[in-house]
Amino acid sequence: MIHEIAEITIKPDTHAAFEAAVREAVPLFQRAAGCLSIRIERTIERPETYRLVIGWATLENHTVDFRGSDDFQAWRALVGGFFAEPPRVEHTETVVNGF
Repeated sequence: MIHEIAEITIKPDTHAAFEAAVREAVPLFQRAAGCLSIRIERTIERPETYRLVIGWATLENHTVDFRGSDDFQAWRALVGGFFAEPPRVEHTETVVNGF
């Protein structure tokens, strides 16, 4: 499994609306080819910063299938207006799984 980790910084005082938009977007990911999980975490030390963590079966499920879909456009329409700057996106794979 590949994890997409997006660091998202939102505009001040938009937390509740942003989190509601992410909840609304969950079905877009549920039906995406190869999407295995999604969660969003809020950074305690920097409250305007979130980490979106999405599990994908393959890198291409994210970079080709989802990014090329209408659902990606719907995702960006729901949350893009909250971004204070473009998200920083990286992909990881587990190399050691402790416990």
